Order: sequence, then C-alpha cells, then structure tokens
Amino acid sequence: MPKYKVTFYPDNKSILVEKDTTILSAALSCGIYINSACGGDGVCGRCKVMLKKGKVITTQQGPLSLQERKKQTYLACNTTIHSDAEIEVPQESRVDFEELSQEEVDTRLKGLYAKSEEIESAVPSSGEETFAHAPLTKKLYLELPAPNLEDCVSDLERLYRSIAKIHKTPCIQTSLTNIRQLSALLRDSEWKVTVTIGKRDGFYEIVLVEPSDKTQGNLGICCDIGTTTITCQLVDLHTNKILGTKATYNKQSSFGSDVITRIIYAQEQGGLEQLHYAVVDTINHMTRELIQEHAIDLNEVTSAVCAGNTTMLHLLLCIDPTYIRREPYIPTANFLPTTRAAEAGITITPRGILTCIPGVSSYVGADTTAGVLASGLYARKELSLLIDIGTNGEIVLGNKEFMVACAASAGPAFEGSGVACGMRASHGAIQKVSIHHNDWTVHYKTIGNTKPRGICGSGYIDLIAAMLKNGLLDKDGKITVDQHRRIRQNDSGKEFIVAFKDESDATMDDIVISETDIENLKRSKGAIYSAVSTLVRHMELNLQDIQNVFIAGGFGTYLDIENAITIGLLPDLERNKIRFLGNTSLAGARMVLLSEQAAQKADEIARTITYFELSVDPGYMDEYGAALFFPHTDLSKFPSVNS
Repeated sequence: MPKYKVTFYPDNKSILVEKDTTILSAALSCGIYINSACGGDGVCGRCKVMLKKGKVITTQQGPLSLQERKKQTYLACNTTIHSDAEIEVPQESRVDFEELSQEEVDTRLKGLYAKSEEIESAVPSSGEETFAHAPLTKKLYLELPAPNLEDCVSDLERLYRSIAKIHKTPCIQTSLTNIRQLSALLRDSEWKVTVTIGKRDGFYEIVLVEPSDKTQGNLGICCDIGTTTITCQLVDLHTNKILGTKATYNKQSSFGSDVITRIIYAQEQGGLEQLHYAVVDTINHMTRELIQEHAIDLNEVTSAVCAGNTTMLHLLLCIDPTYIRREPYIPTANFLPTTRAAEAGITITPRGILTCIPGVSSYVGADTTAGVLASGLYARKELSLLIDIGTNGEIVLGNKEFMVACAASAGPAFEGSGVACGMRASHGAIQKVSIHHNDWTVHYKTIGNTKPRGICGSGYIDLIAAMLKNGLLDKDGKITVDQHRRIRQNDSGKEFIVAFKDESDATMDDIVISETDIENLKRSKGAIYSAVSTLVRHMELNLQDIQNVFIAGGFGTYLDIENAITIGLLPDLERNKIRFLGNTSLAGARMVLLSEQAAQKADEIARTITYFELSVDPGYMDEYGAALFFPHTDLSKFPSVNS
C-alpha cells in the first residue's frame, strides 16, 4: 500500500501514513491532538481542519457550512489521505494539553484539603476517625548479624528474621530477582541494608533491598484520573509532606469526551492500547517533572495509588471495558489487585507497587469511594449527600448506618462539550457571569483574567441563572426577546451573544449561548437533580432530611450555589448545608497512600455502598421529565427561587 507524506501546520510536523488513513489518526501519530469529542463519529464538528495542498476523500460533510466547504475545510475524523498533503489545524480545533498553572491547580484543590503543605495524619473531615500513619510502602534499616557456624541460616531467612523483629507481620515474601542479588549485596554492604516492604492484598513483600541507610528517601505518588483532568501529587511517605502537585488534561479527550465514546473506541483495533498509553504517558510525564523540580531520584518513588471512575481505571490497566456499557453493565473488576507499577506502565522504582482504590459498580467508581473516604460521610451520624458533578454524575446518600449510590448520565455539557462555545475550566474560559438588568450588559470573569476563549460549566450556570432573572429566558429554556443587539437568529432558533468578537480571543468568533446549548445544559442539570430526588425518594426520605451536601470535584471550584439552585441543579436547601470539598478523589488516594487503615476503610466503603440503578425505578423518568424546566415543574420544591 502506498504511503504519503502529511505535513501539519503551524506545527510544521510531518509523518508518512498509508492511503486511507484519516487525518485525525495521522495527526495523533504526529503528536498533534485534535478535538474529537464524539470519538470520530463525525457529529460534534470540533475536528475541523483546512486542506492547503493534496487530495483527500471525505465520507461525510457533517456539520460544515457551505462557506467552510468552499474554504477546503474538512472534518479530520472522517476524511482520509490519498496523496501527499499539507493540512492546517486551527487553534479552536486543538485539544489544549498544557499543564494547569499552579494557581489553577491550587484553586481546584480548594476545600478541606486546600493548599495543605503538611498532613499530620490522614483525617476524614468528620473528625471522628484518625488513620494511623502506615504508608503503602515503608523502609526499614537493618543491621543483620553476620552468619557463623553457630548461626548458619540462609541469607534470605536471616533477612526475614531481622524484618520480623521490627515489623510484626505474619507473612512476608520476595521475588526471585531480589533473591538473586541478595548474597553479594548483603556482604558488600557489611550486612547493613535498607529494606522496602509493601503490602499487597493482605500480605507483605520485600520490594527492594538497598545498601546502607536509605530510610529518608521514601516517596509515593497519588493520582486522580478524571475523564477530563489528571492530577498527581508527590508525597514524602516518611514525613507525610506533599512535595508538589501537577494537573493536566486527559489526552484521552482526543478519542472522545465521555466514557461511553472511549469504551467504543477501545473496541477498535489498537484502540485500547492507545487509550491506555494516553493515561500512562501523562502520569509518567507529571511524575518526571515533580521529581526533577525537587531534585529527587526516581528510585525513591516506591509506590503509587490511583483513583478514578471504573472506565478510567480499566483503561489505566489496559483492561477491556466493553461490558461496562452493555446491559447489565458489568465491569471486569471493581476490586483490582495491588500490582507492580511497571505492569501498568507507570514509571517509578522498577519494583514499586501500584494500588487502585476499589469501585462500587460500572458507573460508581473508585473516585466515589475515595470521595466518601475523604469526606467522612461513612462515619457521620447525620444524613449526608455527596455529589460529584461531571460527565457521569455520581451521588451517594447515607451516614454511618447505610450508604446507597447511583449514577446520572449528565453528559459532557458542563465539561464544555456538546455546547457551541463550551470549553473546559482552563485559561480563557468564562467562569463567572452576571447581566445588568437595565441594558443587559454582560459582565464576566475568565480563568487567568485573559480575553475569553469560551465558556466553562460554572459560567454556563451563572449565565442561564442571569438570563432567567432578567427575563431573557423562560422556564422551558427559550429566549423570550426578539429584538436586541445581543439576540440573533440561527438555523435552529435564537442565540444570545455573551462576548462579541472584538472582546474575545483573536482566533474566536462571537461567544454565544444558543437555545440548542440551553437544551443540552437543561438535560444535564435535570439528570443530576432527578438522580438526587429519585435516590432520596427510593430511601423513603425527604430532601429536607439531608444535613450535609458535599460537592466534590473540580467543577465545584467555581460553582455559585445560588445560581446552581436557581436553575434547578442543586436542591433548594439551607445554604450552610452545602460545602465544596475540592478534589476528594485525590484526597482519598493520598489517604490510602499514607495509611493501611485508610486502605482497609476504602475497601470496606466500596463493599458497604449499595448501588441503585436509576433506570429500574418506575418513577425515575417522571422525575427526570419534571426536572427539564428551570428550575422545575413543581415550584414548591424551590421556594427560595419562586419567591
């Protein structure tokens, strides 16, 4: 089969590809990440590129205007290469994978664990339980007695015996690799060694044997693998100090913005491996940067703990996620064994270990378990609610007596996909909005205080709430005004101009919200609220019985409670009951990294939570339909908004 040279601009990168290779695939192979939120189905219209030279064939014109077609604009996902070609990838079609700034990272971690430099112990927010410091891996300095004719046990037994005197453990083992190196190492070090031991599914093993005293150099990484963002922390396991935090966007976004699209992509030839390496490479890159910034030897990183939804952890470990999306929605595993980090492709010390926090079900994953652990919901007497608002919204209701969870398919609208000018909460995203009631002047604030490039989830919530308060929007989500400089007609209805082109980034057009966007956002908010109300009703409780509402995840960072209630996303409860906890998935992973007791508790939490499938509840669709208005069809549920 012939091969053609494809050059991408403005990167000026070239690659040889076979005939019939899609532009999207060629770009990925060249290290250029093009936005393909639909995973290559040709429906999202975000992968637009311009052909400067060459021959291509497109299978579907998709959501391209006549003017765009005349300018040789194509969708990268369904256009194939048939000659040497030169292709321009505009900025708005790219997935921005630069690391978040430290300011953005700190903001995302706000909550109970905001900017904490030292953790004296891993303590749930309830304050009712403290976990003893006993990290996943620990280093022991040993001075072994040299063998003689009276003490002639083997080198390995001698090592085990010395470990047992310091670390009371009924079972310990090691690898053949360590045994092969043991005799020379013990004698060369004059029987003075540091042994790293780690707990693996109920037993301990010797991870590493080093000469002399190396006990001060014991580090671990904890990671939250989100559908949109991956966050990693480097932690000193000896002092419990957080040495640094990095966050960047999940490169899997190039294969789809939601887990279902990625599961479908994983079924394609080579798809699972591509998704796996997208995560692993990102974790390894952040780990390298963290150790370089702190002048640390990578061999000192002996353990890793990861949390994420069930699909993300399957992809991390290169496990087939196919049946997560097929009824009856069964994952390959919820409780994953502790393994070598190297087996998953994570680069730490060669024999370092990796633990993944257990999940509950296909759609209530390890990130939820970690959130329950970090919030202390499991230990509270009062009824509490944990809500993680994302593409797949997870909700846990309960206290120390019971916990029940469900998952709502909210869709990616609040993550910036499925809406015309949507974007993730990154540099240039409009995150706060207000509208002046006299002339409808729009006031907004962007992340980084730069010119706007689009609108993120919290910005959309503020915007819809402001439009409702100013009479620009009715309860059905239709724009009520016909004549105004900010109102115009498009192919599918009306749209409201939030920022004119001369206000926005030079590469952008007017930043707008359309009635189609509002419909998508209405469905997302309706999914979250109806899941909460259905879960509460199913347990024969009332919303007013809830004493704590914990909002988890990065989405809550910029969320305005009043506006979230105004549009009907959150229940209308006393405002002091609602608290933002920041990234509880990362916080829970860190707790497990630092404490065996926390790891045991996470396991117990995952086994204790009862999963409730919303689709089997006969009243769920009625609840969902009632929530497809702003704020709701039953205004008695929102007395503060109705007043």
